[in-house]
Amino acid sequence: MKLAVPGEPHLTYCTNIHPGESWAEVRANLERHVARVKAAVAPSRPFGVGLRLSAAAAATLVRPAELEAFRAFLHDHGFYVFTINGFPYGPFHGTRVKEEVYLPDWLDDERLAYSDRLAELLAALLPADAGLEGTVSTVPGAFKGRVRGEADEERMADLMIRHAAGLHRLRERTGRMVSLALEPEPCCHMETLDETVRFFEGRLFAPPAVAAFGRLAGLGRGESEIAIRRHLGVCFDACHMAVEFEDAGTGLAALARAGIRVGKVQVSAGLRVRMDPGNRELVDALRPFAEGVYLHQVVERRDGGLTRYVDLPEALEAARRDGGGAREWRIHFHVPLFREELGPFASTQDYLRGVLGLLRREAHSPHLEVETYTWDVLPEAYRREDIAVAVARELHWVLEQLGVRL
Repeated sequence: MKLAVPGEPHLTYCTNIHPGESWAEVRANLERHVARVKAAVAPSRPFGVGLRLSAAAAATLVRPAELEAFRAFLHDHGFYVFTINGFPYGPFHGTRVKEEVYLPDWLDDERLAYSDRLAELLAALLPADAGLEGTVSTVPGAFKGRVRGEADEERMADLMIRHAAGLHRLRERTGRMVSLALEPEPCCHMETLDETVRFFEGRLFAPPAVAAFGRLAGLGRGESEIAIRRHLGVCFDACHMAVEFEDAGTGLAALARAGIRVGKVQVSAGLRVRMDPGNRELVDALRPFAEGVYLHQVVERRDGGLTRYVDLPEALEAARRDGGGAREWRIHFHVPLFREELGPFASTQDYLRGVLGLLRREAHSPHLEVETYTWDVLPEAYRREDIAVAVARELHWVLEQLGVRL
């Protein structure tokens, strides 16, 4: 949905919420769930779709007959696609995902091939007459432990520059603008916004990268610098940034100063816990969130310092060993946006309110995407609501924060 706030961004939710790896399953989810959300939120206006396509689904959709049938489906249902979640390559529900979600990463040619295919699909799906740009969000390089030194950084930057050159050629060929949005996340190579700015300035915007882009795209230095900044940017995930204790206003300003575009804001919230290891009831209430499908990174603030844990079970074990002492935990567990509290725990809803307040006052990004993908692993007490009803509640909550009435 196009919104009447600064920059007139488009708002949607990501279909990675709904289990489905094959194209047939994705298409069925659009018919079963997304249509109901549209009816509840925007029945009389075009409704944007935040599409999630696995590599397998993308390989099917790229077939001309499937693509043409999908275009007709979008038209008939009042849908349009403007963003794709290209982060998870393979299975994302019902099986252990954890750190495998980053693979293949930007050290692997297959990540480049997958991203190229998603960009081609998005260019083919963007509305022809709206001048609307598309974004594909992706992993922030790689899981931190996978990057061993400068050679790996150079390798990731090389693949990203090759992809950006492909996006430039795609724009020249089709007239459709598509950008890649790298999504900083706890325990990844680009974890904090400082690390993100450092990678962009030191690798993607640096003279060797500009020269390489120019050779691939057939452009001079000045044109290459502009094109790289046009096609490579950041996906600002509000849950991730809250978990990292980033100040949203400061962070967005730092990205702007560095000339890094925010292609997409993922509208999300995580868990916030005033942790006391000596409080057994509190610890026991937190254990159901330590589920076995997704990685739930924890950042602990204690005595002015930050300590990071790769997953919630690791943080719980560390707290058990070191004993008492209050500390705050921010946990990468996406929770419903409209829940300020979950039993004895808070969400990072206040942080998200601040992000949306910034977006209400200033155009920071053209795309806003709700992404609460954990409905099927939330403790049962917090997921009794019908999924389409819950997603509609989230979108209505976002619209209220932005001061938008449809």
